Parts: sequence; structure tokens; C-alpha cells
Amino acid sequence: MNKQLLLGDEALAQGALDAGLAGVYAYPGTPSTEITEYIQLAPEQQARRIHSRWSANEKTAMEAALGMSFAGKRAMVCMKHVGMNVAADCFVNAAITGARGGLIVVAADDPGMHSSQNEQDSRFYGDFAMIPMFEPSNQQEVYDMAYHAFGFSEQMGEPVLMRLVTRLAHSRAGVERREPQEAPALGVEDDARRFVLLPGIARRRYRALLDLQAALVKASEDSPYNRYIDGEDKSMGIVACGIGYNYVMENYPDGRCPYPVLKIGQYPLPLAQLRRLAEECRSILVVEDGQPFVEKQLRGYLAQGIDVKGRMEGSLPYDGELTPDLVREALGMASQRKFDTPAVVEMRPPALCEGCGHRDMYAILTKVLRESYPEHRVFGDIGCYTLGAGAPFHAIHSCVDMGASITMAKGASDAGVYPAVAVIGDSTFTHSGMTGLLDCVNEDADVTIVISDNETTAMTGGQDSAGTGRLESICTGIGVDPAHVRVVVPLKKNYEEMEQVLREELEYHGVSVIIPRRECIQTLARKKRNNK
Repeated sequence: MNKQLLLGDEALAQGALDAGLAGVYAYPGTPSTEITEYIQLAPEQQARRIHSRWSANEKTAMEAALGMSFAGKRAMVCMKHVGMNVAADCFVNAAITGARGGLIVVAADDPGMHSSQNEQDSRFYGDFAMIPMFEPSNQQEVYDMAYHAFGFSEQMGEPVLMRLVTRLAHSRAGVERREPQEAPALGVEDDARRFVLLPGIARRRYRALLDLQAALVKASEDSPYNRYIDGEDKSMGIVACGIGYNYVMENYPDGRCPYPVLKIGQYPLPLAQLRRLAEECRSILVVEDGQPFVEKQLRGYLAQGIDVKGRMEGSLPYDGELTPDLVREALGMASQRKFDTPAVVEMRPPALCEGCGHRDMYAILTKVLRESYPEHRVFGDIGCYTLGAGAPFHAIHSCVDMGASITMAKGASDAGVYPAVAVIGDSTFTHSGMTGLLDCVNEDADVTIVISDNETTAMTGGQDSAGTGRLESICTGIGVDPAHVRVVVPLKKNYEEMEQVLREELEYHGVSVIIPRRECIQTLARKKRNNK
């Protein structure tokens, strides 16, 4: 049809739209956010009434997408890699129930931890659940895989995991679109018992999933996304996964790699091609962006005596993002790195925006705690306010996962820490903090919880927050005494009031919630520009 310049995220979204997508479910998280945003703004979204509202968290998103699949419609659920941990309960069990309407689960991984707590590789989740996976090497493959994956999901009766990495999700290339297709009219699941995972049914469904594995391997061996490219020099063979294939070929501008290359874009691993590579080559270099998922499997698949190189063996660094330069050196070619950062140059750490309400909240919080409570501990969470860990505030003592601030504060309080303070944002609170608050209420824990409310999901660009306008009612509904749910406006002119409220609640030995509320200055500025 036409060629468009698209981010990897946008190519995936457009491929899904052209494949007859009925609904996308997601919680914003870098580098996956732009997938849902693209669909929200697409002309097809309104014309076809495609569901594209943000979900409260990845678990609810995964469950809603499975429900749409149950109803016979094509659904997609998107998240960053750590969101897979939140969605894992439903994700793993969805492999047992299977899918009816095509179901794509998108995991955008973040090698190098550009904006994440870890480097976990979502391919391990797909392997653990025993479902097919797609890993594109470029933006065109992102589009093509999304376009075809719904049909493949319906054919196999299973969800499909699509894995991107940051560099592919957030870089642009030309993408050739295909003719939009009509999704098949499947109707609501007629054998609903397979979705009722009582042990007797689950055992049968699990056996069916095991029996499907040979067909999934055969599909990988026949897949156009897995290609064996022969080479004259058999001293080494290369297994190049996803974007790793691009990094290999960037070092051969003429397109002629002297070594045999097995390009992998679909899993389970294509065993026939792997055996051929092992039979023809004296050693194998595994090039994959992320953890050594394939390298570990090869050490089990292949016969002893085959030299397998990669991240585990040391030819490539075990941690960090893969680059063409690192691959070049692993190939035994002279390094072309020209811009190594001198040791004297330090990275400038991110900081809260000038005028941000979180700044005013931290200004008073640190003042009160340091003046009057030398044994205090502040448990932080995931969001813009995590930057309170750095200069000039140095205010928080932990940041582990979504919602952990409240439950870690409770555990510390149980251990005798006083005062135990939790700092969490409005979006993170509705994502994963509410259940922790219920634990606090049930045990009347001695904790002070600060829900710093900027009325948006600011860290990922200002998406809707599920709790906007509802935080007080949520807290009192969970059981917090309304007298100890306090709202303040974090502005310098209100510092005296904020300090008084904070001191009162720190002295209250029970569950108290303080909500400093002021709209994010970035979303406010955006609204003003739009109004002009």
C-alpha cells in the first residue's frame, strides 16, 4: 500500500491495526508506551471502536485481553519487561487455557536498564509458558510479525509473545504496509470448560500444550523469520537473534558474512537448522540482545565438544545493551570505537522538573524527618518521585518494585522502625499500592503513607491515571480512618500547613495517608499550549 517512517513500537501498532485488532490493553512503561498511544490516535481506533484505554496494571490488562480473546476477537496486551512479572499469573495460565481470538502479548525489554530496575529477558517467560515467540530484527519485521501473529495464534490456539528491545522500539525505519485484513468472525468460546482451570481440566489442557510443542518447533523450522544463510568459512557459525542479526550484518556492509548465519526471529528454537550449524561449524557465536537465553539452551541441545561463545563465555559482555561495536569485536574484527567516554566525564543524573509538586513535598518531608526523627526511614516507589533519592533531597531509602513502598514500610514498622514512611505516586498506588494499604489497615500498622498526586502517569509521558479524583474515596473505602486521610497543596505558600499536617500524622500511631495534590507541570503546560 504505502511506506511510512515508523518507530518499532508504531510499526507493531500499525501491524496490529491492519490485522484486524479489536482491543489493546496496557499499562504505560518505557519502552512499550508508544504502542498504545499510537493506536489511541489512529483513525482506525474511532472508526472501528477499538478498545485502547489504559488499564490499572499489567495483570488487569492481561486478563482483559484474554477475555476479549475468549469472545473471539483479536486482542493485544502491551507492557515493559518488568510488567511481565505483574501479569505472570494470568500469562502462564493463558498458555493452559489457550486462545480463541488471536492474542499477542508484547514485552518490551530494556537491556542496559535505560529506565528500568533490571535487565530480565522476557524470552524466559515465553519458554516457561511454552508458547510461541516472535523476536523481530527490524521495523519491517515488527510490522510483518504483528500482521501475521494473530492468525498464527488462532491457528495454534495459543497466545503469542512478541519481544522487542529498547533500541528497536525507539528507532525509526521505513515500513511497507500490507492490505488491511478482516479478522475472522469466531464468536464467543463454545468450549468454555477449557477456561475453567480446575485441576481435572487443567491437567488435560496441560497435556494438550505439551503435545503441541512438536508442531511449534516445526512451525519455527518452516518460519520465514528463521533463515539459514550459508557461508564459506566453517570455523565459526553465528546464531543471531532479533536485532542481533542487524548488528552482525552492520559489520558486513556488502551483505556478505563469511560465516554461516542462523537468523532467529521465531521460537521455539528451530532444531533442524541448529543441528546443521553444529554439524558444519567448529564453534558457534550466539549474538542476542539481553540475557543468554539461546546460549544456555544451545549448551543443552548440542553435543559435547562444540565451542559455544557469547555472553556466558565472555566474547560478549554478560550485562548491558548489545551494540554493533561489541559484536564486531566478538567476530574478531578490529575495533572501530571512536567515542569512548573519558573517565573524567560523568553522566548528569536526571532531576525533578523545576516547579514540580514532588519537590515541594520532599522539601517539607525531609525538613520534618531530619529535624525531629533521626531514626526515620522513607520507602520509595516507581515514578518521577523516585528522583527524590538523588540530590538535593536524598530522601528515600528504597525503591524496589511497583507498590513496594507501602508494604516495605509496613514490614519495617512491624520490625520496630519508627517512623516508617512510604512515598508513592497516584498511578503507582492504583497499580499496586492498594492491596498493601489493605494489609496496613487490617493490622492497624504504624505507617505514614504519602501519595504524591500529580494527576497523571507523568514518568511515561502523561497518560491517564486510574485514580484521578478517587484517591480519598479509595483510601477510606479500604478502611483508612477519614480523619487521617489528609489532602494538601504542595506550594511554598502552604509549607507551614504541610509541615503541621505531616507532624500530626507522624505522631498518630496507626495508618495515615497524606495526599499532596498538584497537577504535573508538564501536562499543565501541554494543556495551555493546546488551548492556545
